[in-house]
Amino acid sequence: MYKGREGQWAFLLHRLSGLAILLYLMLHVLSIGSFLFGERAYMAIHELYDFWAFRIGLVGVVGAVVYHSFNGLRIIAMDMTGFGVAYQRQMWYGVLVVSVLATAYAALRLYPRLVGGY
Repeated sequence: MYKGREGQWAFLLHRLSGLAILLYLMLHVLSIGSFLFGERAYMAIHELYDFWAFRIGLVGVVGAVVYHSFNGLRIIAMDMTGFGVAYQRQMWYGVLVVSVLATAYAALRLYPRLVGGY
């Protein structure tokens, strides 16, 4: 049975970040596709994006993409190199640090948009 160590958390966060990216992609395709119903429908959907949850979600998407991509590179390193498995725990902590720093940077850059809207 799993003991809740780093490998299990890396796997769980990788799956959740992938699902979050998929959800964002589906929402993006839906909102762009709404232009088929006219400009009024398109603008109505895009006015919803000014809601605070969508603005915070934008930072979450950045975090999900950064974590998912760097953790994917960690998985490739574990699969393709002989030393990758020996350092998988340290690499995962590195992925977490990079993800947190990139998400914090995105939040700082998006701060005016987060508090002021579009």
